[in-house]
Amino acid sequence: MENVIVLIVGAGPAGLATAACLSQFSIPYVIVERESCSASLWRNRAYDRLKLHLAKEFCELPHMSYPLNAPTYIPKTLFVKYLDDCVERFNIQPKYLTSLESSTFDNEEKCWSIMAHDMAKSTIVGFTAKFLVVASGENSAENIPMIPGLQSFPGDVIHSSSYKSGKSYFGMNVLVVGSGNSGMEIAYDLVAHGANTSIIIRSPIHVMTKELIRLGMTLAHRLPLNLVDSLLVMAANLIFVDLSRYGIRRPKMGPMILKSETGRSAVIDVGTVGLIKKGIIKVQGSISKIMGDIVEFQCSKKISFDAIVFATGYKSTANIWLKNGENMLNGNGLPIKEYLNHWKGENGLYCVGLGRRGFAGIAADAKNIASDIKSVIGTMSG
Repeated sequence: MENVIVLIVGAGPAGLATAACLSQFSIPYVIVERESCSASLWRNRAYDRLKLHLAKEFCELPHMSYPLNAPTYIPKTLFVKYLDDCVERFNIQPKYLTSLESSTFDNEEKCWSIMAHDMAKSTIVGFTAKFLVVASGENSAENIPMIPGLQSFPGDVIHSSSYKSGKSYFGMNVLVVGSGNSGMEIAYDLVAHGANTSIIIRSPIHVMTKELIRLGMTLAHRLPLNLVDSLLVMAANLIFVDLSRYGIRRPKMGPMILKSETGRSAVIDVGTVGLIKKGIIKVQGSISKIMGDIVEFQCSKKISFDAIVFATGYKSTANIWLKNGENMLNGNGLPIKEYLNHWKGENGLYCVGLGRRGFAGIAADAKNIASDIKSVIGTMSG
C-alpha cells in the first residue's frame, strides 16, 4: 500500500490544473491516469480541425498563461502543447496505465482505501489517501444510444471520439447523429471532403457565432444574464434568420442561462448552417429503426447510408469505481449539489471539472480544492 496525502484520478486538464494548484502550496500528491499519456481525449480522440470554441481568455488553467502570440481560438495541437508545458512547468509525473478498480472510505482509519490496476505490469496496486480528487472528467466513456437494428448495419459505425477527418468518406452517404458542436462540425468536415451528409437534429439548439459567445461571456460579468441572452438571441436572429423551417428550433431558455442551469452549450457555427440552408446537408428527424443499411426515420422516410457517426456525447464513469461518493455524485456520475458548491463531498472527497463550466470551471474548482485541502491540513497539524 502506498500512503499518499492527495490522490488525483485523471491526468486531463482537470487533473493537471489540480496538481498545479497543489504544487503552489507544496502539498504532495499522486496523480493516476488509465491512458498512456496526459490529456488523451485531446491528444487521441479529437478530430483534426478542432479548435477551442471559446476565446483563449476563457480557457486558461491556473498559473499558466498562453504565449502572447497565441491565436484567439486555440487549435487542438497548440492546446496539447500548452498542457504539455503545464506538465513540465509544475513537474507533474502521472502514473500512467493505472486504472482505478475501487475506492472506499475507511471510517476507522479516516482515509480512502483505493485499489488500482497497473496495466503495464498486470498487477493490483493499493493506495491510502487522506484526500481523493475525482478528475476523470465528464467525457470518460463514449455514449452511443440503443437503436433497434443498429447491430445489423453493415457499414462503418463510429463515435465522434474516433472521427479524425472526412477523407475516407468521399462519395459516401454518411449520417451524423447529434447536433452539438461536434456533430455540426463533423457534418461540415464531411461535406468538405465530398461526403453526402445528413444530420439528425432532435433537440432545440441555440446557433451562435464564436464572436457572439465571446461577447456574451464578456458582458455576463457586467449585466444580468437574461439581458445578455436577449441581446445574443436578437443578434443571432439577424445573422442566421429564422432557422425553424430548416429543422433547427431555439430553446425557450436563452443561451447563457441554459448553459448556467443545464450545462448545455450553444452551437458555434463553423459554416454548417449555410450548408443546411442550401440543402447540401440534409436535416433528418429521429430514427425509429435500422434494417441493414436502411435507416428508417420516425416520419417513415427510409434512406440508405454507408456510415453513421454518433456525436452523442460522453458520460462520466466515476460511479463505477467510487464507493461512498453518493453525497457528491448522482447516478450519472455528475455533481448533486448546485454549481459553486458542487466540487466538495464529505471525508476529503472532491471533484474537479464536473460542473459543466468548461476550462473556467476547471480552474475555479482546482483553486477551491487546493485551498480547502491546505486549510484542512492546517487544522490537522495546528
